[in-house]
Amino acid sequence: MNQLSIYNPATAALISQVPADDAGSVAAKTAQARAAQPGWLAVPLAQRKECIVRFRAAVVAQLESLAAIMTSETGKPIKMSRNELNGLLGRIDFFLKEVDAQLVTETVFAEGGMTEQIQHIPLGVVVNISAWNYPWFVGGNVYIPALLTGNAVLYKPSEYATLTGLAMARLLHEAGVPKDVFIAVVGGGEVGAALMAQKIDGLFFTGSYSTGARIAQTLGPRMVKLQLELGGKDPTYVCEDANPKTAAESLADGAMYNTGQSCCSVERIYVHEKIHDAFVAAFLETVRGFKVGDPTNEDTYIGAVTRAPQLAVLEAQVADAKAKGATLLCGGTRLPGPGNWFAPTVFSNVNHSMELMREESFGPIIGIQKVSGDAEAVKLMNDTRYGLTAGVFTPDEARARGLLAQVNAGSVYWNCCDRVSPRLPWSGHGDSGVGLTLSTYGIQTFTRPKAWHLRSAG
Repeated sequence: MNQLSIYNPATAALISQVPADDAGSVAAKTAQARAAQPGWLAVPLAQRKECIVRFRAAVVAQLESLAAIMTSETGKPIKMSRNELNGLLGRIDFFLKEVDAQLVTETVFAEGGMTEQIQHIPLGVVVNISAWNYPWFVGGNVYIPALLTGNAVLYKPSEYATLTGLAMARLLHEAGVPKDVFIAVVGGGEVGAALMAQKIDGLFFTGSYSTGARIAQTLGPRMVKLQLELGGKDPTYVCEDANPKTAAESLADGAMYNTGQSCCSVERIYVHEKIHDAFVAAFLETVRGFKVGDPTNEDTYIGAVTRAPQLAVLEAQVADAKAKGATLLCGGTRLPGPGNWFAPTVFSNVNHSMELMREESFGPIIGIQKVSGDAEAVKLMNDTRYGLTAGVFTPDEARARGLLAQVNAGSVYWNCCDRVSPRLPWSGHGDSGVGLTLSTYGIQTFTRPKAWHLRSAG
C-alpha cells in the first residue's frame, strides 16, 4: 500500500507515515458511501443531531491534543490552533440550531384541492477536498451540515493536514456517525483526481484557483453540484479620518495572523496620503512586536510556513517588488535553520505593476500603497481578478457603506478584517470561486429542492 509521509514544517522532521489511498480504494470507498447514504437519511434528524452533539463534546474534551496535532503538521502557533477549535464550536452550534428549519417541507400554495410543496432532500454522496490552513473550520463548514442534512461524505484532508483529518474521522465515528457515511480518503492530488472520477453528487473544494479551475473543467460537463472556495487578494482602504494606530494594529493582525496563510488575510492596504506615514510607522511597530518562533510556544505569533514551495513564491514577490521600485521596510528573506520560515515582510511605495499587489501571497508579506482619496482607492481595490473580502477603516459608517457597495467582494468589513461568521455566507466573486458555505444558505447548499404538485381526488 502507498504511504504518505508527514513532516513538521517547523523542524522538517518526519512525524508519521500513514497508508494512502489509490484509485482502487477510492472507488471502493465511494461505493461504500453510496450504499450507506440511504440508511443515514432514514435516521431521524434528531438522532443525526445527537451524533454531532457528541462529536462537539469530544472536540472539547480532546481540544489540547487536537490542537497539538494541528500545530505539529501545519506549523500553526498553538494558541491559534486552540482558537480554531474553540471557534469551531460556535459553528457547530449554529448548524445544530438552524438545520431543522432548513429541512422543513414548505407548503407554498393550497387552494381548490391543489397543494404545492417544496421538499429539501440531500444531494447524496458529496466529496469534501479540504484545506490545510484552517482544517477544522474549512472541513466543518462542509461535513457538519452535509451530515446533518442526510448526505454521506468522502472527506479528503489536505496532505498537509492529514493527521487532523484522520482525527476528525475518528471522533465522528466514535460519536455515532457510521464509518461508511463519513469516510476519510488520504493522499495528494492524484487521490483528489480519483475522487473526481467517481459517481458523486457534489464536490466541495477549498484551495488554489489553478486547482479549482481544473476541477471545474473536469466536473462541469457532468453537471455535478460544485462549490469552489478559492483564493483572494483581499484589500483594505484606510481613510484619512481613521485612527492610524488603531487601524494599523488591526490590519497588521489581519495580514500576519496564521502567518498570513488565510484566504481572507489582508493582502493589499491602501492608505490615504494624509495619514500614510503615521499608519506605516504604527504598522511597522506592530509587526516588529510579533514573536517569530517555535509554534508550540505559547507566546509565538508567527509560525512556520506550512508548504515549503510557498517560500519560493514569497521570494519571487519580494524580488519583483524591489526590482520595480518598492521600499522594503522589514523582512524579505527566509529565516535560517531547518523548516519553512519566512520573516514578516512589509513594503511601501508599491503599485499594481508588482506581483505583490496582484497575485495571492499566502504568507507573512504585505504591501502598503498611498492613495489620494476614495475614488482612487475603490479603483485599486477592484483592480483584481479576485473578489473574496474587502474592508474600509473610517469612523463614518455611511461613507464606509458607500465605498464598500462599489467593491466587488463576497464579504465586506467596516473597521475590522479577517473575520468569518457562521451566520453569514462565505462566498466570492471572480476567481475567488463559486458557491458558498456557512449561514442558512450553507445548510441548504447540501440539499436540492423537490417540487410536489398534489391534487386531491375529490
